[in-house]
Amino acid sequence: MGNGSKVASNFLWRFFERFGAQMLNIVVGIILARKLGPGPSGQIAVVLAVINILKVFADSGMANALIQKKDPDDLDFSSVFFFNLVFSLLLYLGLFFSAPAIARFYHEDSYVAILRVLGILVVISGLYNVQLAYVSKTMQFKRFFFATLGGTVFSGALSIAMVYLGFGIWSLVALQLSNFAVNTLILWFTVNWRPKMMFSALRLRKLLSFGWKLLAASFLDTLYLQIYSLVIGRRYPKEELGQFDKGRNWPDQITTSINASLDSVLLPVLSAEQDNVHTLREMTRRAIKTSSFIMMPMMAGLAACATPLVRLLLKEQWLPCVPYMQIFCAIYAFYPLHTANLNAIKAMGRSDIFLKLEVVKKILETSVLLITLRYGVLAMALGQLFCDILAQLINAWPNKKLLNYPYWTQLKDLMPCLLLSLAMAGCVLAVQLLGLHDLLTLVIQILLGVVIYVLGAKLLKLDSFDYILNMVKTILQRRKAG
Repeated sequence: MGNGSKVASNFLWRFFERFGAQMLNIVVGIILARKLGPGPSGQIAVVLAVINILKVFADSGMANALIQKKDPDDLDFSSVFFFNLVFSLLLYLGLFFSAPAIARFYHEDSYVAILRVLGILVVISGLYNVQLAYVSKTMQFKRFFFATLGGTVFSGALSIAMVYLGFGIWSLVALQLSNFAVNTLILWFTVNWRPKMMFSALRLRKLLSFGWKLLAASFLDTLYLQIYSLVIGRRYPKEELGQFDKGRNWPDQITTSINASLDSVLLPVLSAEQDNVHTLREMTRRAIKTSSFIMMPMMAGLAACATPLVRLLLKEQWLPCVPYMQIFCAIYAFYPLHTANLNAIKAMGRSDIFLKLEVVKKILETSVLLITLRYGVLAMALGQLFCDILAQLINAWPNKKLLNYPYWTQLKDLMPCLLLSLAMAGCVLAVQLLGLHDLLTLVIQILLGVVIYVLGAKLLKLDSFDYILNMVKTILQRRKAG
């Protein structure tokens, strides 16, 4: 199987796994949101922001270092495993004892118990990340499908049962904790690799020399993403944070299906070709074109359908989240550019450039956050959109020299998908002018959007459309022959 086929095949497996999980999560989220309202969603968003920042340290950048290394062995994987486990336990202890101080800062006593329970996610993350690195390095992405499906189904059923039994916000806690725990447990039993009783400080130092820069970059990126929840939760009512978080949540979950699929598949494949600039450029180009072909119509369509969708599924109480949803759809539509460019840089072992890019972006993003903070949550969201546009240029800049693939060429590659998606969204949005029932409006919008986009792709002869169809046909034929 060639490199293009290898990327596409594993991408599809990873995509089906992530997309299935995220769709189930969205369904569960709808049920919980209708039952609980914006308040508890805002509360859990603050706690998860703290947990997600700590989870970055639980990984320590070592998973990507293992993937980037050409020939990691059991000594490398085992050394990282034990280091991550010990470090994540120390992080959890720090969180356990600092929980009362965090609760006082937010004037919310309930945060103490919630932080201490959800903090277990940090420890689980220390166990999960090395398994994740092993699966990514050995390209065993079918394993994720079963692990994620099991975790999602179990956690969804548990949290729905709990919310109807009156457990309130603890149903949201159970959703997060049980999902990750079951996911990790299933992956542990389905992947053959086990840590050996061996450890090398020398190997760890070599991996850290690459991984610490990715850790610092990941920390800056995660801190920026989560700081909005932390700041809004402190400065504005928790209901406002709940609306902001829900507006970000749906486009984020859909994007994660594609972005995580591309990210986990692309890095190991690109790393194997890190000395061949021409191959790296072509694979990066294909990744941008293919993932944009999928991502852009999804985001454009969701933005166009947002009002009837939210009113139908979440009821009138959640309508204030619509503007946030539309803003984040615009942000996430361009994530393929970020993912492909940054993975190419990491694959070439240039974690120094990766870190510099994150520092520049975070200085910009922090400045915009401080400016928009006083003008309300909507202004903060628009500030994120402005920063994302500039971040596209910043992330692509090094690849003008490294890959001879500048930003304007990348933009030209995805422009047909962008224009077609915008035209489709305009037609879909116009359906609301008919004044039909929300359910009928959505059915017409979805069918119309699919027809316009598919016919447009065929008429414009977009190569990404043919590429995806051929890859799906090839995979199905191989499965039938096997």
